[in-house]
Amino acid sequence: MTGRLFQGIILQMKDVTDRIIGVIDSTGTVIACTELTLIGTEREDAAIEIGLTSEALHHGGYLYHLLPSQSSRFEFAVFVEGGDDMAETLCKMAVIALGSIRSMYDEKHDKATFIKNIILDNILPGEIYIKSTELHFGSDVPRVVFLINLGENVDGQAFDVVSSLFPDKQRDFVISINESDLVLVKEVKPNVDTKELMKIARNIEDTLNSELFVKSTIGIGTVAMQLKDIVSSFKEAQLAIEVGQVFDTEKSILSFENLGIGRLIYQLPTTLCEQFLAEVFRKGSINALDHETLFTIQKFFENNLNVSETSRKLFVHRNTLVYRLEKIKKITGLDLREFDHAIIFKVALMVRKYLASRDVKV
Repeated sequence: MTGRLFQGIILQMKDVTDRIIGVIDSTGTVIACTELTLIGTEREDAAIEIGLTSEALHHGGYLYHLLPSQSSRFEFAVFVEGGDDMAETLCKMAVIALGSIRSMYDEKHDKATFIKNIILDNILPGEIYIKSTELHFGSDVPRVVFLINLGENVDGQAFDVVSSLFPDKQRDFVISINESDLVLVKEVKPNVDTKELMKIARNIEDTLNSELFVKSTIGIGTVAMQLKDIVSSFKEAQLAIEVGQVFDTEKSILSFENLGIGRLIYQLPTTLCEQFLAEVFRKGSINALDHETLFTIQKFFENNLNVSETSRKLFVHRNTLVYRLEKIKKITGLDLREFDHAIIFKVALMVRKYLASRDVKV
């Protein structure tokens, strides 16, 4: 279809110049040309050289220019007879014309563009069913959105790496959102569990790290049973990363379903959070806890409020830990050995961390 699309524009150019103008694909095959006898001929040497450079190329009496593409790989190139200024002008004009028509065609027919419009809320809900029918798209297939934050621009290489992991382009879609974010919309089984989704995310993370030496943070939304609901899964994946950057900074893979109470706190007004801290702690009492004490509290929570186990992990005597807990009780009024008090303290620490992320002084 792409060859016929290009040929229609190329033939129109034949009326304004006597230069030969055409298009080759990545194999070097001429797929469109003003000189019809050249269609189907091979220019492998030119294709090899074009694949090694992003600049204009003079080869065999022709000037070659790459056509713009979402992928970093060479897909198509325009060629014009000659190597003078006129050839340069004609080649650039042909690139603009063919690039525009290809973009319009992709936007109309490409499923990935359709998916991108859904997750970015660029299409009305009522149009989704109509468009999915036109594209022969299953609208009631379970799908999950993975948001891959790269933290840096890696010039499209990450897009190619992630795309190679999911070769079925009719079921799984990798989409570039901006310079640092990729989205994977993956078709899954209806009964898929969080462990399986985490495994997929871990494979993406490991591959990006091993092939590009790029560290990533991956957010996972919940399963969307309808095509129109993948926008919700996308927003959940976004929220998972945002919440994780506040409460789980050591984690690189974050699932919306595992955010716990952090998700609730993150969506609270800061004024309400400040009021909560003021009620729980006497003024300045939380700031009176030193680093060692806060570390002790963290380990105490990690070991399910078990004094013996916590003291063993901290390599301190049981009585030393009890002394520290008594000190905390004296400063804050909360006895962490009591479940209700421990819950209040845990939430208060998370609220404090949330306010700090919003640059609110506590």
